[in-house]
Amino acid sequence: MAAQFWLLLRRLYLTLYNWTVLFGWLKVLYLAVQTLGESGHEHVYDAVQRPLQLAQTAALLEIIHVLVGLVRSPITATLPQIGSRLYLTWGILWSFPQTQSHILVTSLVISWSITEIIRYSFFGMKEALGFAPSWLLWLRYSSFLLLYPTGITSEVGLIYVALPYIKASEKYCIRMPTQWNFAFDYFYASIVCLGIYVPGSPHMYSYMLGQRKRALSKSKRE
Repeated sequence: MAAQFWLLLRRLYLTLYNWTVLFGWLKVLYLAVQTLGESGHEHVYDAVQRPLQLAQTAALLEIIHVLVGLVRSPITATLPQIGSRLYLTWGILWSFPQTQSHILVTSLVISWSITEIIRYSFFGMKEALGFAPSWLLWLRYSSFLLLYPTGITSEVGLIYVALPYIKASEKYCIRMPTQWNFAFDYFYASIVCLGIYVPGSPHMYSYMLGQRKRALSKSKRE
């Protein structure tokens, strides 16, 4: 009885989580497309800033979901994806307003939002109904073929665009001497982050290709 109650509680929570964040990303996409058409790409970030920050930051819960066993995703895949997005959301776009009017913000926001709308609707339906339609399964495991490259290109491009502003501002830097005998330079840390994309992006793309092969093969057998 206790096990059944736990499974029901888990299902209710994950259903609520997935559908709530889905509506957040739907709002992000709607505002981005509307603003792009009416005012141009320079104003997209201003329109989506708050819902984007809320929807993306909510993904921190997914790390907790993995750690406590609510979902079976590997932490080695979940942590880099969420970490890189939070870095862009807060460490680049919010921290350095000079980047906010760049056209890459539009491609970033649209790539992210379409990806997440598909993902959260897929898992939301699976948790709520116990299944997802075949077309949504295909989108879940195929849309990344286009959206991952556009998203990653936008992420890398925006970090690069931000580098001069990071260096000039010295924001988040810790200079010696300090009571902790520790120094930190956000400019060089950002360059390291850029470097991580070089091996990290192909690795994640290969991981998702493997996921796609397994998921679509399984659906054909069923």
